[in-house]
Amino acid sequence: MLSNKIREGMGYDMSTTHKNSFITLLLLSMLLIALVGCSSEQSNSQGEPTSTEDPNTEIADTEVTTSDYPIVIEHALGETVIDEKPERVVTISWANHDVVLALDVVPVGFSAANYGVQDDSGMLPWTAEKLNELGAEQPIIFQDTDGLDFEAISDANPDVILAAYSGITQEEYDTLTQIAPVVAYETGPWVTSWRDQITLNSIGMGMEEEGKQLIADTEKLIQDKANEHSEIKGKKAAFAMINAADLSKFYVYTPADPRGEFLGELGMEYPESIIDQIADPTSFYIELSSENADALNGVEVLITYGDENTLAALQADPILGKVPAIERGSVVIIGDNTPLAAAGTPNPLSIQYSIDEYVNLISEAVSKLK
Repeated sequence: MLSNKIREGMGYDMSTTHKNSFITLLLLSMLLIALVGCSSEQSNSQGEPTSTEDPNTEIADTEVTTSDYPIVIEHALGETVIDEKPERVVTISWANHDVVLALDVVPVGFSAANYGVQDDSGMLPWTAEKLNELGAEQPIIFQDTDGLDFEAISDANPDVILAAYSGITQEEYDTLTQIAPVVAYETGPWVTSWRDQITLNSIGMGMEEEGKQLIADTEKLIQDKANEHSEIKGKKAAFAMINAADLSKFYVYTPADPRGEFLGELGMEYPESIIDQIADPTSFYIELSSENADALNGVEVLITYGDENTLAALQADPILGKVPAIERGSVVIIGDNTPLAAAGTPNPLSIQYSIDEYVNLISEAVSKLK
C-alpha cells in the first residue's frame, strides 16, 4: 500500500511486488519508493517509504492525441500506439484495475493485491465490491509478487496493458509490449497521483472523457467529506512511517507523495518544520534520524502506520516522546496490513471506500488539540 507505507506502505524496495507488510515494504522499497521500485514491477507495503506523484504535475505535458485513432501516448518508457478502442483490458501492479472498474469496465486480468487483503481472494474490499456491483465473474488474477507472470498476462489475451501506477522496468516494458500496447508511468515509477492514474489509464482505454468525469466526481466527494469536518481544515499534519521496533530513524512522506497530497486535499497543511527538511521537492519521502525529531514539532496531527502498541511505544521513547503531537496523543495510527493502510496511496475506489473512516480518525486526533 505506494512508492503503497512509504506506498502502499512506507518504505520498501520497489523492486519487489507489494509485500505482505507495510513495514517490510517501506523498508524494502527504494528507501524508498522512492518507494519507487526499481527492478520489480510491483512493490507495495511498508518498510521504507513508497512514492507517489505530485498531483500538480499536469498530464497535459504528456504527448497524447485522443481525438481519434490511433491514440499515441508518450511516457517514461517509450511511445504507445493504440489503433482501436481496446475490448480486453489487462492491468498490472497496484490500483490500475480499480481505475478500470471505477469506469465500469471489468478487466480480464489484474495483479493480486498483496497488502491489506483480509482473505485469500487477492482483492481489496473495494475491488471485490465493485466487481460484484458490475455482476462480473472473477477475472484472472496474476500472482506476481516474485515478478511479472508474463505467461498469464499473455494468456489473458489483452488489447492493452495498463501500468500507469507501477514500477516496471524498461526490460519488463519491452517484454510486455510483445503481448499488447502498454501504458506506463509518465515520469517515474510509483509516482503517479490518483488523478494521473485515471487520466493515463482512461486515455489508454479510449475513455478520456469518462476519465475526466471520474476525476471531477472524486474531487467532489473529497471536498464534500472535508466540508463535513471543518475542524480539520488548516491543521498542520504530516504522514510518517515510524517503525516502533527501531526508533533511531523515521520517514515522512512529502506533499509530493499521494499520502501527503491527500492531506492537502482534505484542507490540511504540512508545517514549515517539515517543508524545510525537503531538499528535493520531487521526492516522495524524507528520512530523518531521531535526533532530528524536532522537525515534527510543528505537526498538530501525525499519521503513521502501526498497531495498538505503537502510540505507547512512541510516547515512551525519550526523544520522540517529547514531540508535542505524540506526547498529547493527537496521532492517527493506521493498522498495518489493513484495507485502510492499503488505501494510503489512493485511487477512486479506495477513496470512496475509506474516506469516512480516515477523516473520522483525523477528526478524533484533532479533538485532542488544546
